[in-house]
Amino acid sequence: MSHRDSAGPVCCLKSVTLLIALNSELLLLGAGVQLQDNGYDGLLVAISSQVSEEQKLILNIKEMITEASFYLFNATKRRVFFRNIKILIPDTWKANNYSKVKQESYEKANVIVADWYGAHGDDPYTLQYRGCGKEGKYIHFTPNFLLNDHLTAGYGSRGRVFVHEWAHLRWGVFDEYNNEKPFYIDGQNQIKVTRCSSDITGIFVCEKGPCPQENCVISKLFKEGCMFLYDSTQNTTSSIMFMQSLPSVVEFCNASTHNQEAPNLQNQMCSLRSAWDVITDSTDFNHSSPMYGTELPPPPTFSLVQVGDKVVCLVLDVSNKMAEVDRLLRLQQAAEFYLMQIVEIHTFVGIASFNSKGEIRAQLHQINSDDDRKLLVSYLPTTVSAEAETSICSGLKKGFEVVENLNGKAYGTMMILVTAGNDEHIDNCFLTVLSSGSTIHSIALGSSVVADLEELSHLTGGLKFFVPDKPNSNSMIDAFCRISSGTGDIFQQRVQLESTKEMVKPHHQLKNTVTVDSSTGNDTIFLITWQTSGPPEIVLFDPNGRKYYTNNFITNLALQTARLWIPGTAKAGRWTYTLNNTHHSLQALKVIVTSRASSSAVPPATVETYVERDSTHFPHPVMIYANVRKGFYPILNATVTATVEPETGPPVTLRLFDDGAGADVIKNDGIYSRYFFSFAVNGRYSLKVHVYHSPSISTLAHSIPGSHAMYVPGYIANGNIHMNAPRKSMGNHEEEEKWGFSRISSGGSFAVLGVPAGPHPDVFPPCKIIDLEAVEVEEEVTLSWTAPGDDFDQGQATSYEIRMSKSLQNIQDDFNNAILVNTSKLNPQQAGTREIFTFSPKLFTDGHSEHQPDGETQENHRIYVAIRAMDRNSLKSAVSNIAQASLFIPPSSAPVLVRDFLILKGVLTAMSLIGIICLTIVVTHYTLNRKKTAYKKENETEVL
Repeated sequence: MSHRDSAGPVCCLKSVTLLIALNSELLLLGAGVQLQDNGYDGLLVAISSQVSEEQKLILNIKEMITEASFYLFNATKRRVFFRNIKILIPDTWKANNYSKVKQESYEKANVIVADWYGAHGDDPYTLQYRGCGKEGKYIHFTPNFLLNDHLTAGYGSRGRVFVHEWAHLRWGVFDEYNNEKPFYIDGQNQIKVTRCSSDITGIFVCEKGPCPQENCVISKLFKEGCMFLYDSTQNTTSSIMFMQSLPSVVEFCNASTHNQEAPNLQNQMCSLRSAWDVITDSTDFNHSSPMYGTELPPPPTFSLVQVGDKVVCLVLDVSNKMAEVDRLLRLQQAAEFYLMQIVEIHTFVGIASFNSKGEIRAQLHQINSDDDRKLLVSYLPTTVSAEAETSICSGLKKGFEVVENLNGKAYGTMMILVTAGNDEHIDNCFLTVLSSGSTIHSIALGSSVVADLEELSHLTGGLKFFVPDKPNSNSMIDAFCRISSGTGDIFQQRVQLESTKEMVKPHHQLKNTVTVDSSTGNDTIFLITWQTSGPPEIVLFDPNGRKYYTNNFITNLALQTARLWIPGTAKAGRWTYTLNNTHHSLQALKVIVTSRASSSAVPPATVETYVERDSTHFPHPVMIYANVRKGFYPILNATVTATVEPETGPPVTLRLFDDGAGADVIKNDGIYSRYFFSFAVNGRYSLKVHVYHSPSISTLAHSIPGSHAMYVPGYIANGNIHMNAPRKSMGNHEEEEKWGFSRISSGGSFAVLGVPAGPHPDVFPPCKIIDLEAVEVEEEVTLSWTAPGDDFDQGQATSYEIRMSKSLQNIQDDFNNAILVNTSKLNPQQAGTREIFTFSPKLFTDGHSEHQPDGETQENHRIYVAIRAMDRNSLKSAVSNIAQASLFIPPSSAPVLVRDFLILKGVLTAMSLIGIICLTIVVTHYTLNRKKTAYKKENETEVL
């Protein structure tokens, strides 16, 4: 299964049985990377169309992955290697007997080669967004990294770097170094450098050369100009996730070599588990065994494929199902907008339709002008048939006939399939679809569409959309706006700025503003749609106050649309529109605004929306993600809102966050996330995301996003210091955006099953806390974390359970029996709030006997802490990530204190004894004197 789709839509048993019987080679076409007989097949490397042609780039990619294959094979103890790789050549490069693409595209690639669009830095990185043990989205290399051999001094050989990144992408492990926390205090109160394994050696280096640790680390801070350089020759063999550049490093850290105390992302994200532990837990390792013998696997084979002509065919349902709820009208409006504005210049476009039979409405026609677009619009269906039966396979068959007229095959083509029918025989053409080499994007209208429709898209790597039967839904046009050529060329693709709709009462207005930011403005289009026979009264103001009226728009009364094209580059700023409903009935008024990049040098802000899986079963939530970027720079501090529309019932809106809590794995990586579990009904749900960034100085990146290979500033060889060229750092990248920006992105659809028909008990626990941190201050430990909710990340939990242990194994394996911390005065706050709690571990550890697992000693002054939340119905969250802290015990202070105490005790004891003796002497002396005096008086009396 592709790393982009962890689960497909629910299919009938007949479909599954058929797929199992299909040829394995065909199944690989849309399945992404597959592991078969210890070898990875289907790895796709794509070169951006913005990269200049350079044949050495292809050669170096081949050498990199070939080296990586053998290195990976040994590092995984003869378990996996790379067998078949495809390199996707952009259409901007000259044809050179490359094979033609099938369903491969830049947007589906596992590895992309692209520039940073003017940014500095060549760090290879992997975009990870789903947590420990979960696959990432892609690996990114810059052309300079692949061509500049001087960079290997700092990163190591490219093959080693590739394995480091592959472990991020495929197995969801994280970096074992930390540039922000280069050292820490261990359990014996010793200052240690952040590394894995801890056996890796090196020395501190100051401005003038080697220096003692005391000269570099002052008051727990690194002195400026200091660094720690590692010896080039090491005895240890791990770890690849720390420093793959060391020649001796050939393994991942395992349970015996892993440094659990190091403050790195691997420990934080994976609860102190070693990289090897996470890797061996993966599906790859659960379904494979090491290869026998001593022979190495064969070197990888490479196929070079190139993007050809862009070819699209619309395959449209015209059965009488399309007459319901204005489905045909909404299809016409969206298809016209797609043909007139969305589809890229020079694309070949054809049209087919179907009911019980298929029909070709328009053969392929290349778009070179507006007249070409208008001609294609004239072939769109205007009526529906009397038949209720639909044959999706018949429609696709005609679509394949259309596209095959160009080059004899459907390789690399795209189908946009729109249907409202319930075709129970759709699985009859699965084999044909798989072998066609075409990508199918499906749009389901209404709730009666066959459940297996999305399987066509899933198998071919296409997008899936759902359009609910609601007059005020923009889902149809939003879906067409999302569909692109798949080339990844953001300078040519349209950017959606606005998608709003409202049920407007008679003689009332829809009034709003939309921002055209400075990175967009070319080819800007305003689209207005309505329900009744005539258009609303339209007034549009540009930022300078210029007015556009209804008569300035191109009106199509038959399709009930009005379009305004802004020539040149639209003025940056706020555009204000007002739509007056001049009719005597309530009607849905909609506004769509799209644009293109204003410059080929500055990429516009974009948003890509997706869900973790295509289907779920109640009560499991769906995790929604929105990747907000400008080029490859993450955009921070945006307001991101998701709108989810079920088949029936009102839409649900929720804020997405980039705060590193709840569903969001990494803070400030530009990926905004949230749990969705407000399931109203069974069936399909449509997803759309709106992004707004207020006018301000926008920080685009605090560092290179994702997990990336370590760049070594220098090393020690034979006692001599060898420095590498300074690494080009991106640092903080800020630019002034006077007007802010707005973006819209359809996230496609997902399916939900098992939703109870009536009221049901609470089944949603608080979400897992993933950002627990511990900071020690003398004898106290302060914990901080983001509050979960009563239901996942919404609402307010009821209580917290905090437990601690001096043994990592104890708290990992037996949380319930770890030492309980008193939290009676700790009341959970609203979800998303930062919680802080301070306690004294000594109060809970003194006198508490705890079993120490083998290999762990009582001398360790380190404690491990974890937490879980509970809601009002006693549902508990999963146990959090494990935080750790070193108790403050000054070096050698314990013996001194004991000595002083014993001396003081002896002195006090001696003084007490002396006091008692003196008191006894005094009392005795006093008593004797009194007796003597009394005796003397008695004798004197007798004499008298």
